[in-house]
Amino acid sequence: MKNFTVYRVGDIRITKITEQIFRTLTVSQLYPDATSALLKSLTGATEVTQDSAVEMSIHSWLVETPHCRLLIDTASGNLKDRPFSSLFHQLHSPWMENLILAGVRPSEIDYVLHTHLHVDHVGWNTVLSGDHWVPTFVNATYVCSNAEMAFYESPAAASRMMVFDDSILPVRDAGQLEVIANQGGQFLPGIKFHPTPGHSPGHMSISIESGNEIALFCGDVMHSPLQVAFSDWNSMFCGQQLAARKSRKRLLEQACLDRTTVFTSHFTESSVGRVTEAQGRYNWEFI
Repeated sequence: MKNFTVYRVGDIRITKITEQIFRTLTVSQLYPDATSALLKSLTGATEVTQDSAVEMSIHSWLVETPHCRLLIDTASGNLKDRPFSSLFHQLHSPWMENLILAGVRPSEIDYVLHTHLHVDHVGWNTVLSGDHWVPTFVNATYVCSNAEMAFYESPAAASRMMVFDDSILPVRDAGQLEVIANQGGQFLPGIKFHPTPGHSPGHMSISIESGNEIALFCGDVMHSPLQVAFSDWNSMFCGQQLAARKSRKRLLEQACLDRTTVFTSHFTESSVGRVTEAQGRYNWEFI
């Protein structure tokens, strides 16, 4: 049986469900603001240059509380047509097998909470049944922000409507989608949505508190530890530049102050850590 690291925050158990790890973008491609001088200023780090490949992960977080089971985001999904990127096109990943090996079957998921609705966060929302996409988690309520749904009604979404059509629309049509207000707030006892727009219009970070401890799921506020050290750096995927920087700095400041355990969406290794500060710069410490 596959060994999974289980993180405990108060009375909750948190397990990473991995889909894939990739190294297709260099530092300068992913972070247009990166410079050699800034990279050389990193202390105690291995040699990182603008041409270094950034290793990233696509995964979900399985959260088991005393009262329910949740998934935070659902990776890219299998067998989906994504002609715009080979990273997501017609995958045959072990994500579902990994979920089951972690001890949970799809029918046992109570909630699917979305940080946002990009292609690599909604894919396992649905599976193919015959020639139709149907909800994977038949007993779950899926949750996202109103602004994320509104994006798919705008002209900017034209090239990504296939993502909506196969991974979001079937959930809505099944009556399993709950859309929350853009200001976020408490969703369930101890579970809150926090607006962190910028990467996408209605991006949310999600906190879960138990036993005076906090787990924070930051979504795509940052894609690698480089953005902890250089919080001004936006990724090439950030849609609203100023808002993305503001959200990242606010999240890092609060996570550092509260000693929050942060669960990331694209960091590799454990993907879990804490934010510290030294000499005017934030640092990332893996757990």
